[in-house]
Amino acid sequence: MITKEIQRAGIPVVQVTNLTKIAEGIGANRILRGNSVLHVFGDPSLPLSSEQNFREEKVKQALDLLEKTPAEGKTAIVEE
Repeated sequence: MITKEIQRAGIPVVQVTNLTKIAEGIGANRILRGNSVLHVFGDPSLPLSSEQNFREEKVKQALDLLEKTPAEGKTAIVEE
């Protein structure tokens, strides 16, 4: 719900979550699927250097998604 209220205030938001259906249901219009519920921006099973790359890629994806403006009533979801 925080995402929707921030958007209503005119601030673009990307919700990063593993629970994309819930985010879509509450009306978030930019959704990036995270790795897991506990490690949205990370993957502790990877070696440290690989995990840093994984995190950087997720942040880049979020920033790219933030630059897009979904059509009214539409949702942009990245599920990579």
